[in-house]
Amino acid sequence: MKAICLRTRGGPEALAYEEVPQPCPGDSEVLVRVHAAGVIHTELSWVPTWTTRTGEPRPLPVIPGHEFSGEIAALGAGVRDVGVGDRVYGLNDWYRDGASAEYCVARVADVAHKPAGVDHVHAAAIPISALTAWQGLVERAGLAAGQRVLIHGAAGGVGIFAVQLARWRGARVAGTASAANLDFVRSLGADEVIDYQAERFEDIIRDVDVVFDTVGGETLERSWGVLKPGGKLVTVAATGERTTDERIRAAFFIVAPSRTQLAEIARLIDGGALRPIVGAVFPLVEARQAYQHKPIRGKVVLRVVDGGGAT
Repeated sequence: MKAICLRTRGGPEALAYEEVPQPCPGDSEVLVRVHAAGVIHTELSWVPTWTTRTGEPRPLPVIPGHEFSGEIAALGAGVRDVGVGDRVYGLNDWYRDGASAEYCVARVADVAHKPAGVDHVHAAAIPISALTAWQGLVERAGLAAGQRVLIHGAAGGVGIFAVQLARWRGARVAGTASAANLDFVRSLGADEVIDYQAERFEDIIRDVDVVFDTVGGETLERSWGVLKPGGKLVTVAATGERTTDERIRAAFFIVAPSRTQLAEIARLIDGGALRPIVGAVFPLVEARQAYQHKPIRGKVVLRVVDGGGAT
């Protein structure tokens, strides 16, 4: 099969389009014929991209990309909840080869039937971003109707879903974004949008129940001051920053796969409460360009199958 491979550490320039063996599903796994795969620009430097769970170097080549949409091509032993030909979306293990390929393997527990109302390209933009927003706002922050939430990076891949989920939960939503994205974030359901390049958010907003941070750094540090007493801050952007600060350690989380949550997200998308935003689409062979491209908003997606936009 054709795949995007890494044989040496580096940035997008290290990516190569190669022929590699097709994987086989193990127990409780499925083989997915990938139609589209999401791009995570930071993934090429992640520890799991290069090491096993026990810290040993991973065998080369490494195939990146860990969110996908496609159809099930084969079932491993013990798989009963899905069948060959089912259209699914989901994640695969960070420590294994990913989905920037014609086929990938995933645990059946980490996939769900894709939203029927969107094509494979848009479905591939959903899993990591939407699950991150869900787990940060719903699970960790317990965001409830009537509360106020401030979302940093509201036009980014995760922020887009965070704004929409917060609105669906009945919260009053404020978001930070660039001037070019203010109207876009309002269109997602934000009640208030702050141009982070022109204004300091802490001069405008106070006493919020929840801060959801996708930016980190100084933005994260300044966010503690806008919380009301007992308010909660959650962040996905605190790695390596003042890890001795217990507040940051407690606020930081890494997304986990969840078939149940993916199924709920698919229902919300088909019901019109959520919509994925694709910022750019590249064919698989142009993965270098895809990993170099930073869209104004939304997610970059690799189209693996010609006509991969078909539902």
